[in-house]
Amino acid sequence: MDGSGPFSCPICLEPLREPVTLPCGHNFCLACLGALWPHRGAGGAGGPGGTARCPLCQEPFPDGLQLRKNHTLSELLQLRQGSGPGPGPGPAPTPTPTPPAPAPAPEPATPSAPPSAPEPSAPCAPESWPPGEEPVRCDACPEGAALPAALSCLSCLASFCPAHLGPHERSPALRGHRLVPPLRRLEESLCPRHLRPLERYCRAERVCLCAACAAQEHRGHELVPLEQERALQEAEQPKVLSAVEDRMDELGASIAQSRRTVALIKSAAVAERERVSRLFAEAAAVLQEFQSEVLGFIDEGEAAMLGRSQGDLRRQEEQRSRLSRARHNLSQVPEADSVSFLQELLALRLALEEGCGPGPGPPRELSFTKSSQAVRAVRAVLAAACSSQWEQLRGLGVDEDELQKPGTEADAESQDPDSTNNLESEAPRDYFLKFAYIVDLDSDTADKFLQLFGTKGVKRVLCPINYPESPTRFTHCEQVLGEGALDRGTYYWEVEIIEGWVSVGVMAEDFSPQEPYDRGRLGRNAYSCCLQWNGRSFSVWFHGQEAPLPHPFSPTVGVCLEYADRALAFYAVRDGKMSLLRRLRASRARRSGTPASPVDPFQSRLDSHFAGLFTRRLKPAFFLESVDAHLQIGPLKKSCISVLKRR
Repeated sequence: MDGSGPFSCPICLEPLREPVTLPCGHNFCLACLGALWPHRGAGGAGGPGGTARCPLCQEPFPDGLQLRKNHTLSELLQLRQGSGPGPGPGPAPTPTPTPPAPAPAPEPATPSAPPSAPEPSAPCAPESWPPGEEPVRCDACPEGAALPAALSCLSCLASFCPAHLGPHERSPALRGHRLVPPLRRLEESLCPRHLRPLERYCRAERVCLCAACAAQEHRGHELVPLEQERALQEAEQPKVLSAVEDRMDELGASIAQSRRTVALIKSAAVAERERVSRLFAEAAAVLQEFQSEVLGFIDEGEAAMLGRSQGDLRRQEEQRSRLSRARHNLSQVPEADSVSFLQELLALRLALEEGCGPGPGPPRELSFTKSSQAVRAVRAVLAAACSSQWEQLRGLGVDEDELQKPGTEADAESQDPDSTNNLESEAPRDYFLKFAYIVDLDSDTADKFLQLFGTKGVKRVLCPINYPESPTRFTHCEQVLGEGALDRGTYYWEVEIIEGWVSVGVMAEDFSPQEPYDRGRLGRNAYSCCLQWNGRSFSVWFHGQEAPLPHPFSPTVGVCLEYADRALAFYAVRDGKMSLLRRLRASRARRSGTPASPVDPFQSRLDSHFAGLFTRRLKPAFFLESVDAHLQIGPLKKSCISVLKRR
């Protein structure tokens, strides 16, 4: 029977029976559409079959589409079959073909196609599937009796057994559909944007495309069919696999080297820990020996001086005793005994002459009392040496000149409440507000992909903004500067990071805004420095060198520029308290002969070039790196405006 007439169903190629007209204008048999759209029969409610599409033009229809018989077209077909040439002679019910929907389920192992259809590809028998894996079932078979699918149609978004592949093999409209081996999840072969089959491959961007993507976003690109690209890629597959094997071998060698490095680090740490413990024990032994020597020196000095003093004490006590006895004997002589009187008086005079002369006085100096001074000096030297060596271990490079005794000018300056050296440590926010600087964004410097919100907010956008021409406008980097240049004193401002990757810092006023992206970004040159939030962690940048920071995210960042000390500090502001993230400053030159601290590339870059940054006038600078970046200049207290006016 001729199926090419306008009154034939494009699916079964037979005269329309119970014709249904879709919103796109195409007519089909109700039974044929019910077979192609599982769970979308005359009830019309959308089910698990997904979005319905016209088998001819692929126009999608809503889930709630109801299939109703077109009575006008049905009556026209009956009249046409009753008079005049038609699709076939005789009444309509006589040549009723087998509908696409299957009859009650046949034996699953021996499905048969309609007699008029050519022999389709054999379905995948359940025995041929891997053990434990359920085969893909036909979407047109009745529920509970679905046969394994032979092919999946990417146009109909359904899988069919050999019995239900007949329309695709007979209908010219369906022969253009793309049939592939059974797929369990057909939606993965659809364009997620247009819900159309992926049919083309873009070699420029290396993605699979649907027809709509190929005609819109990828117009002008080199597009090829998927099969052609697969053939090309399959030809390249041995080379890729060989490169993968080589890379895996390289990674294997690198992993082995890394494991050896890890083992070396662990063993070196264990050995170093043992050496340090032994050296500390030796140092403790040295101190213990020194303590014993000092205490022995005190004991010897005490014994020597006590021996002399105690001998003088005994002699003086004996002389006093003799004088006392001689005086007592003289007083006991009778008045008439002149001989005894003369003898006792002579003994008293001899005892008195024996003790003539001044006795030994107290010692002018106790030699052993200098021991505490020696120990105090050793303690001070030890504390200074420990502090210096610890700073060198941490890589902070503390200068020996800073290890001064209490009471010097350096300590007096650090104790001054108005000294900017206090900005290195924890301090309340009110202290920093004394140096508040009100930052206004300069619209003449903003890149065309930055949208300003007044003078305090800026956000990166996808569509360029038609800003007027300006020689100070950035052309390759999404950056903006603050108004006014800073060249002396101390300045403090705050920034609120609302979203995205943001860099906050300073940039020299004379830096060219036409520099290319790799050299023009904030912190990637010698004319700027910044703190960057990259979505995961903070880091500081200067002259293309990065130093990661271990601190957690803080939406409010404080920036303090100190011209007097040639330093730039970044703080995390939380609940009115300041937490130092990093203070950037060149280290002082060390004296010759002083042991060098461990090499820190970032600090070395600061030592070489950072001081030169303060020979220029600087401006607050902001770089919005990601497409969703958004920041706001943080509000400060109103009283800060009066501070600004007094400058």
